[in-house]
Amino acid sequence: MRNIYIDLFLTFARIGLFTFGGGYAMIPLIQKEAAENKHWVSDEEILDVVAIAESTPGPIAVNAATFIGSRTAGAAGAACATLGVVLPSFLIIAALSYVLEAFEQFKVVQYAFRGIRAGVLALILKALWSLFRNCRKDVLSYVLIAFAFFARIILKVDVIIIILICAAAGIVSSLITTSAGKKVRP
Repeated sequence: MRNIYIDLFLTFARIGLFTFGGGYAMIPLIQKEAAENKHWVSDEEILDVVAIAESTPGPIAVNAATFIGSRTAGAAGAACATLGVVLPSFLIIAALSYVLEAFEQFKVVQYAFRGIRAGVLALILKALWSLFRNCRKDVLSYVLIAFAFFARIILKVDVIIIILICAAAGIVSSLITTSAGKKVRP
C-alpha cells in the first residue's frame, strides 16, 4: 500500500493536471477520486466540501484539496494535497507563458482554446448537476436556489452576502425544525 501522503499528492496532482477550467470544472473529478475511488470522503460530504471550499478565501479546488487532505491525514496531508493540486497548474502556466505569445495568432491555437472552453462548460454543468443531485430537496432549498440565482444574476448582489443570507436561512430553519421536534413537558 502506498504512503497516504504520496497518494494524496499524486491523486490531487492528477486532478490538477487533467482538469481545465478552474475549481468548478474540477469538482466532478475530485468527487470521483476522493469519494468514489479513495473513499476519503462520502458522496454526501462532497457537497459540504464544496460549500466550505467556496465559502473560504482562495480557489475552490485548492480549498477542497486542503480540506480533504487535512481530514484524511492532518496538516501534512493538507500540504500534500494542496501542493499536488497547485503544482501542475503552476508548471503549465509557467511553460505556456513563454510560448503562448509566439503562437496565439495561429488559427489552430485559437480553435483549440474554443474547444477547451466548450469542454470546460460541460464540466461545470456536470458539477452543477452532481451538486443538485446530492442537495437536499425541500421547499427551503428551492427557495434559496431561486433567491441566490435572482440576487446574483439580476440584482448583482455580492456573493458573500448571498452566502451569508443562505447560511442564516439554513440556521434559522434548523433551529425551527429542532425546536418544533422537541416536546414541551407540562
